[in-house]
Amino acid sequence: MSFELHPRLAQDTTVIGHFPLCVALLHRDNAVPWVILVPKRAQLKELHHLPMQEQQQFLLESQAVSQALEATFRPDKLNLGALGNMVPQLHIHHIARFSDDIAWPGPIWGNTEGQFRDDQQQEEIQRRIANVLSLSSLFQRQ
Repeated sequence: MSFELHPRLAQDTTVIGHFPLCVALLHRDNAVPWVILVPKRAQLKELHHLPMQEQQQFLLESQAVSQALEATFRPDKLNLGALGNMVPQLHIHHIARFSDDIAWPGPIWGNTEGQFRDDQQQEEIQRRIANVLSLSSLFQRQ
């Protein structure tokens, strides 16, 4: 079975680019910059189900995304999370948080207004993140 992005992730995000293991997605929610890494493996639900070498690769890719969010947006905190209750496909959220964002200090899930950026805003943030990620030899733009 080949990898397919879960329909909910496809609906709520745009593709920033690809790493060897994961596709990097930008969530459309306008509350905060929010990148999601999805390992390109079919039927994967849990990170520990990956072979150890791929778990290590995931950490390298997650580090690149975290560093890009810090360099681009200077957040007060980065939140990483993998819930998967509504979307069972393994996906790890990397969320730039600010002390003045709508959900601070609580979790972002369920605490935003649920408004999506317009296409121009989404493309601008996507470009800014991709520019920093492109400094990594691991990353390929969409």
